[in-house]
Amino acid sequence: MSHTRYEPARVRLQRSTLAVPGSQPPLFAKALASEADVVFLDLEDAVAPADKEQARANVIRGLLDHDWRGRGKTIMVRVNGIDTHYFYRDIVDVVEQAGDRLDLVLVPKVGVASDVYLTDALLTQIEAAKGFKHRIGIEVLIETALGLANVESIAQSSRRLETMHFGVADLAASLRARTVSIGGLNPDYPGDQWHGGLTRMLTACRAYGLRAIDGPFGDFNDREGFLAAARRDAALGIEGKWAIHPSQVALANEIFTPPPADVAKARRILDALEDAARAGKGAAQLDGKMIDAASARMAEGIIKIAEAISGER
Repeated sequence: MSHTRYEPARVRLQRSTLAVPGSQPPLFAKALASEADVVFLDLEDAVAPADKEQARANVIRGLLDHDWRGRGKTIMVRVNGIDTHYFYRDIVDVVEQAGDRLDLVLVPKVGVASDVYLTDALLTQIEAAKGFKHRIGIEVLIETALGLANVESIAQSSRRLETMHFGVADLAASLRARTVSIGGLNPDYPGDQWHGGLTRMLTACRAYGLRAIDGPFGDFNDREGFLAAARRDAALGIEGKWAIHPSQVALANEIFTPPPADVAKARRILDALEDAARAGKGAAQLDGKMIDAASARMAEGIIKIAEAISGER
C-alpha cells in the first residue's frame, strides 16, 4: 500500500439519485415521499431558459418548506453550468436563502479543476457571511470530453468534492458519438461503448476518496435495460445510479443493495480469517477456495454498504 493516501469523502448512501425539475414544484412532495436516497432539484437541463428564474425561486421555497433531512433524504441542487449567466445567481440566491437546508450542490459539465475551485470559493464566502454551521458538499458531472480528459485533476480539486456523476447524454454529444439514446447499449458497438469512460471516472474517484455514480437511463419504460446498466455499474464498483422517473428508484435501490447471500458470505469470510489469525495463519479456506487479506477488504466493503443501508431504515 502506498504511503500516499486520500481520505474518503463524507459517507452517504447514494444508491438512487432522483432528479426533479425545479420548474415543477408539485413533484417536490412526491420526491420527499419516495424511497430515493438522494434527491436533486434541477435548475439546469430540465428547466427551459424562460423558466430559470422562477425555477430558482421554486427550489428555494422547496428547500425551506420540506423537511428533507427529517425524511432521510440527502438533498442537492443542480445549478446551471459556470459558462452560463445563471450560475452565480443560482449559487448566491439558493445558498444565501436556503443553504442551511442544503446538503450538496451538483455542478454540471465540469471541464477543469478550476470549475470546482470557483464553486468552492463562492460557497466558502457565503457560508462565512451567513454563519452556517455545516459545510455544503460539491458533486460534479463528468459529461464532456474535456472533463473526462481532466478527471484526475478534477478529483483533487476541492476538499468539498464528494462525488463524480457520469453524464452519458452530454458526453455522447461532446464525443460526437453516433447515438440518440440516453444510456444503454448501442447495437452497432460490439460491447459497452461507455465502459472506458465509466472505468476512468471510477478509478479517479477511488484513487482520491470520492463516490462514483452513474447518470441517467433515458427510457424509463425499459425496465430490463435499466437493470442491465445498473448491474454493469455495480459489477465495476459504482455505487448508485440516477432515477429520472420515480419508477427507476426501486430498481436502483435493488441493484445497489448487496444481496443477503453476499452479506452473509462476507461475514463468513471475516469469521474464517479471524479463526485463521488466531491459529497463526494469514490465509484460510472457505467453501474450497483460498481467502486472504484481500478477501477481507472486499468483504468489509460489502458489509459497510449493508450496514449503511440498515442504518437508514
